[in-house]
Amino acid sequence: MSRLFSPLTLRGTTFRNRAWVAPMCQYTSVDGFPTDWHLVHLGSLARGGAGLVIAEATAVTPEGRITPADAGIWSDEQAAAYAPIVDFVHSQGAAAGIQLAHAGRKASTKRPWDGDGYVEPADGGWQTVGASPLGFADWPAPRELTVPEIGDVVRAFADAAVRADAAGYDVVELHAAHGYLLHQFLSPLTNQRTDAYGGDFAGRTRLTVEVVDAVRAVWPEHKPLFVRFSATDWVEGGWTVEETGELTRILKAHGVDLVDVSSGGLVPDAKIEVGPGYQVPFARAVREASGVPTAAVGLINDPKQAEEVLADGSADAVLLARALLREPHWPLRAAFELGDSVDWPVQYQRAAWR
Repeated sequence: MSRLFSPLTLRGTTFRNRAWVAPMCQYTSVDGFPTDWHLVHLGSLARGGAGLVIAEATAVTPEGRITPADAGIWSDEQAAAYAPIVDFVHSQGAAAGIQLAHAGRKASTKRPWDGDGYVEPADGGWQTVGASPLGFADWPAPRELTVPEIGDVVRAFADAAVRADAAGYDVVELHAAHGYLLHQFLSPLTNQRTDAYGGDFAGRTRLTVEVVDAVRAVWPEHKPLFVRFSATDWVEGGWTVEETGELTRILKAHGVDLVDVSSGGLVPDAKIEVGPGYQVPFARAVREASGVPTAAVGLINDPKQAEEVLADGSADAVLLARALLREPHWPLRAAFELGDSVDWPVQYQRAAWR
């Protein structure tokens, strides 16, 4: 059996394989609620053979949405709406995950197909908040969160995790990457605070540690907890791979079971060196520095490439995005090409590869 199609167990959850669906924003929610699009989109990826299907960045508060059309889980009614989607994902043999997020200063923006830029409050947007009053690009500067408001954010993540459990999710992933709120606190480029949540490494990482602790306290012991990091800002003076490794090592003791290693997204002028598997070395560096399992992401398109990432010890799983949008049955094709058994849905078996 290939490494890609060997099972992986974290706490009480066993994933049937290590080809996982990365969270991908769909910008198709209504007041934070999922629609039929989400059932079909996520359901098709589960049917396609993935081991874990992680739902898109799901806001823990209304102002934590990237766009007004983003998913949310700040109410019990929203959690109930996700349950049928989770049930269908499970029926196809995949584990179901959800990424909990707060966009911070990168909130209240337009959907990609509506153009770039900020949505004004008069047009359905809202005042953004952040670690410090520093705007992204030419967008309005956020309002700096007060210490009591930071406590509210921590509670919002924990409350969202309780709802995610009620909806039946197997995995919660905390979004601390791509320039969103937790990342904004981590990086000295966006965190200029002089209180306990700024300054040195301990101060800048304090919010992320508090969110992890609050979520782990309410998330069932047998269910794994993931964190997504941007390993580097790709800018001098920003958050680094070494800091990511150190924070991951700390979070291991706080109950984090795997880190999903991406990069960038904090500032608009970063020069990112993009190519096949360009973020895999970050996953390997964090894994080696922390002893925590990692998932690699970023232009992993070929089954043999994915297998090599796992076989050489760079990561414990791969997260796929664009490749799965182009080909939802990518895992089934990958299993065939790697010589593993292909678990076709019974409805499709007469069309299976021979």
